[in-house]
Amino acid sequence: MKVLIIEDNEILSRNLVRYLAIKDIQSDVSFDWKDGLHKASTIFYDAIILDINLPLMDGMEICKNLREKGKEVPIIMLTSRSSKSDIIEWLNLWADDYLSKPFDYDELVARLHTLTRRNLKNKSNTKINVNDFVIDLEEIQVYKWKEKISLSNLEFNLFKYLAQNMWKVVSRQELYEHVWWEFDGDLMFSKTVDVYIWYLRKKLWKDLIETKKWFWYIIN
Repeated sequence: MKVLIIEDNEILSRNLVRYLAIKDIQSDVSFDWKDGLHKASTIFYDAIILDINLPLMDGMEICKNLREKGKEVPIIMLTSRSSKSDIIEWLNLWADDYLSKPFDYDELVARLHTLTRRNLKNKSNTKINVNDFVIDLEEIQVYKWKEKISLSNLEFNLFKYLAQNMWKVVSRQELYEHVWWEFDGDLMFSKTVDVYIWYLRKKLWKDLIETKKWFWYIIN
């Protein structure tokens, strides 16, 4: 699972990142509304943890903005408010759940799992479109014009991660951490990522994945 945390309290955010990592949940952090809205609009996340009390643009406006763009990602609001009228307003803006501060980290994790399982039941949210390709996360299959493309598990996970971070330049280090999970060699001399990028280009489309300065990759 990969989540986005939009929270201007840096201590809370960093503590939450560390705790989620223990629970095998990857997370990105944005400390302001502008960066958070950009990431939420351009990067695939399984869920968003969104603070309502952000400066300049509050969480309710961000939630509304994402829904108006057609983003159906589950959103959990974090708030220090607790009035019933506030809760109704958040849910009317299509937030999926909320937690009042201070909150229990285990409860947050449980709610994340509940929301993402519920979201997976909607097949439209289990497909990623990349040019002429469709990545079906439920079937673990890639299609081109409804024709199946045969990929190994590692190739599929690599393509999926690049697609989930479309329009973002991804480093070789990041790919090792999120696709291979660990690597003990020297990244400068390792050709593992390059080999699998070559496999994907051969099976999909040679210009689909662009290499930037030898160690960075992006989907065109």
